[in-house]
Amino acid sequence: MKSTTDIQMSKMPGNSFNDIYTSYYKKSFFFAKSYVHNDLAAEDIASEALIKLWEKLKAELVEEKYILPLLLAILKNKALDYLKHEEVKRSAFEVMADWQQQELSIRMSALEACNPDEIFSEEVEKIISATLSTLSEQTRRAFILSRFENKSNKEIAEEMEISIKGVEYHISKALKVLRVTLKDYLPLFYFFFYY
Repeated sequence: MKSTTDIQMSKMPGNSFNDIYTSYYKKSFFFAKSYVHNDLAAEDIASEALIKLWEKLKAELVEEKYILPLLLAILKNKALDYLKHEEVKRSAFEVMADWQQQELSIRMSALEACNPDEIFSEEVEKIISATLSTLSEQTRRAFILSRFENKSNKEIAEEMEISIKGVEYHISKALKVLRVTLKDYLPLFYFFFYY
C-alpha cells in the first residue's frame, strides 16, 4: 500500500495550472455564483481559488481525495469574504441614503413651515433695520440704493461719486453682515438680497 508521500501530483488532474483550471473551473464558477449571484464576482472567486489551490498543491503533497474538499474550502472562504464586503458596502449605502432622506425631510419641513406672513414680519424688518444702522453711512447708502431702490451699480457709483468697484465692495460688506444677523432666516436672506 502506498503512503501519502508516495502519491505524486501526477495522480491529480495534471501537473499544470491549465490542467487544474480546465478540470475545476466550471464547477468552481457555478458554486461561487450560486452564493454571490454575480457573474463577474463568481469568475474572480473561481479563478483566485484555483490559483490558490494550484499554489497549495505545488507547495505540499495532497492526496487526490482531498483536492475537491480543499478547493471547496477555498471557494467557501473567498465567497464569504466577497459577501461580507458586499454587506459592508450595502450598510454604508443605507446609512448614506438614510442621511439623505433625513436631510430632504428637514428641507421639506423648513419649506412647509415657511410662512409668507412671517417673512414680512416686523421682527425681520427690525433685524434688517438694526443691522443697517450699524453699517457706515456709505455702505448703508450703497446697499439701500441697490437692494431697496433697485438701482444698478453704475447708477449708484454716479450718484455716490465712487467707482463701480467701490459700490460692489460696500454692497458685499453689507451682505456679509446681514448674512450673520439673519442666520435664522437664511432662505429669506437669499430671497430678499441676492439677485
